[in-house]
Amino acid sequence: MALNCGIVGLPNVGKSTIFSALSSAPAEAANYPFCTINPNVGIVDVPDGRLTKLTEMFKPARTIPAAVEFVDIAGLVKGASKGEGLGNQFLSHIREVGVIAQVVRCFEDPDIIHVNNKIDPESDMETINIELALADLDTLAKRRERAERNMKVQAEKKNTEIVLSALDKIGPALENGKSVRSVALSDDEKAAIYDCHFITAKPQLYVCNVDEEGIRSIAAGHADAGNGVASNVYVEIVKKRAAAEGSGAVCICGKFEAELADIKNPEEKLAFLEELGLKESGLSALIHSAYKLLGLRTFFTAGADECRAWTIHTGDTAPKAAGVIHTDFEKGFIKAEVYSYDDIVRYGTEAKIKEAGKYRIEGKEYLVQDGDVMFFKFNV
Repeated sequence: MALNCGIVGLPNVGKSTIFSALSSAPAEAANYPFCTINPNVGIVDVPDGRLTKLTEMFKPARTIPAAVEFVDIAGLVKGASKGEGLGNQFLSHIREVGVIAQVVRCFEDPDIIHVNNKIDPESDMETINIELALADLDTLAKRRERAERNMKVQAEKKNTEIVLSALDKIGPALENGKSVRSVALSDDEKAAIYDCHFITAKPQLYVCNVDEEGIRSIAAGHADAGNGVASNVYVEIVKKRAAAEGSGAVCICGKFEAELADIKNPEEKLAFLEELGLKESGLSALIHSAYKLLGLRTFFTAGADECRAWTIHTGDTAPKAAGVIHTDFEKGFIKAEVYSYDDIVRYGTEAKIKEAGKYRIEGKEYLVQDGDVMFFKFNV
């Protein structure tokens, strides 16, 4: 299971620079709008210190981290929902992702053109959110038309009534530039309109792209020089908007992350982060925030052959987790042998975990916990 995240925003806010740093595969980046026509796709390893520790302990033949797929979608502009700036083409790419990361420019630089010729995070966010809402209004109109036709079919009437009820709630929100995710819907209503694939129903993160002075001042907890002052003001605007929507916000310096991505030595990377007073890179924070938004968790398999991180949803049972490895594991599930990551760190070996009574046998009803180390028994 791979997390799928679409990077959106106005032209020239730093999307392609951030994408290049994420994937270490250069995306087309230039100082003019719409340089990204077709979406770039990159597969990125999920940073996880627990997997690193397991690798140190088991010394496996190979280590496989969980993965995130990032899609760099071309810049949207006002009127994108009506086709401006090739908007319809770009909006179709957004429908295919699981979570949206909206990049907002939070730095001043006269050498980098802003599509509206001014730095205004509030206006930028409003433009993107309204265009996504307008695109969803078009989807809603088409779905309503189909639902009203289905009302004539007796067998479809009950489900159609649920669809129309949901659309009646969603419509006013979209007309006011609000998101589908802001509307309280019942489980039945959510299921009934699932086929609409509303863009604004997707979880959304805001990514504040600041300059190097900005990231230094943010890391230090204050703005003490130059553009750091402006960056912090812009960041606070984004965070306030994100909090009001129940969304997350992370800060990234695209230029800094690109430099960090070029450093291959882990110790040198850590020293580079410490120099700025950061515990982790902004890209790591972005990935972890996206995981949390989607309700994803990680379990591990560990041994001499392989240490691997696997992605599941919160609330998945042991058979579901086994199925992530192979469908046969789920079909023929017998039991799972389980211990926690914390216990392998505490006791040092599986033998000592067993001696301490922390090595467990779990059945089909077991809800897998984040950080579980598991070994499955199955029969097909």
